[in-house]
Amino acid sequence: MKDRTWWLVADIGGTNARFWAVSPGSIEPVWQGYYLVSEYPEFGDVLTHALQDVAVALDDVVPPEKVCFAVACPTNLDRFVFTNSHWNFSMGEVVDKTGCQLVSVINDFGSVARAVMNLEASDLTAIGDGQISREHPKVVLGAGTGLGVAGLVPSASGFSVIESEGGHADYAPVGDLQVEVKRKLRSQFNRVCIERVLSGPGLINVSNALAAIKHQSPRFATPADIVAAALSDQDELARDVLEFFCDVAGAVAGNLALTFGAKGGVYIVGGVIPRFSDFFIKSGFRSAFEDKGRFRDYLTNIPVFLVQRQDLGLIGAVSYLKAEGQSS
Repeated sequence: MKDRTWWLVADIGGTNARFWAVSPGSIEPVWQGYYLVSEYPEFGDVLTHALQDVAVALDDVVPPEKVCFAVACPTNLDRFVFTNSHWNFSMGEVVDKTGCQLVSVINDFGSVARAVMNLEASDLTAIGDGQISREHPKVVLGAGTGLGVAGLVPSASGFSVIESEGGHADYAPVGDLQVEVKRKLRSQFNRVCIERVLSGPGLINVSNALAAIKHQSPRFATPADIVAAALSDQDELARDVLEFFCDVAGAVAGNLALTFGAKGGVYIVGGVIPRFSDFFIKSGFRSAFEDKGRFRDYLTNIPVFLVQRQDLGLIGAVSYLKAEGQSS
């Protein structure tokens, strides 16, 4: 690829930074590199490493023609400061390191929402009933290091992406147990947003809160420990944590469906839920999703899909660059 044009895209969250090199117009990578955020003091360090790896893998390269980074932080400021990691960077720093003048930075869940529009039926597992209305908005949400939320609204060109920081909206508990868990979390965090519960770290938060309510000592160090114990039926607390998580996910997804009027469907993505997808599908998620009093029938007719495809943020970044080229 020494004399060919190429694009550099990335999906950068609180835990992982994933990079692809792609040929213009292609959705498949010619190179891919995945890096742990914790191993790099500065964002510039991982970008330098990625560019070096591209050059080695592709036998040296010219600077990318275009760059698009999907990032887990607000994108309306001069400096991009990550919500759930120590990294930050400016547009100018990316231009200097890549040698590319055409740099775009988009919200990570805005990117995921774009990718949803490129999915096949085989990428989706339906949870409950409901029929897609193609004339109405869609909602995308997913738990990872944080909780991402985005909308897709019909437009003349197909769908327009509504980027958001919905994961940082206030957590509204449902029922006495959720109220008690929120009370425990408030003593730790003061303000409790949704992602304090619906995220990888949220599993630990819920586990510790439920343990305290049950007068038990905290005993899980990582989200993976909780999932493994719950799926193997080794621990009642672990199963209670997953059931609690699924119930909250259903209530939040239902709230977002009402807020967006998402008769076009609700799409569940992210790195956490696919780790226990069978449990999630059989859980109280759908019941909590529909449990909206006078609007139960409204929610019953809205389809929900668990997305099985990986690398959605990267696919969405490529889609963004392709659409940008078509509109220029």
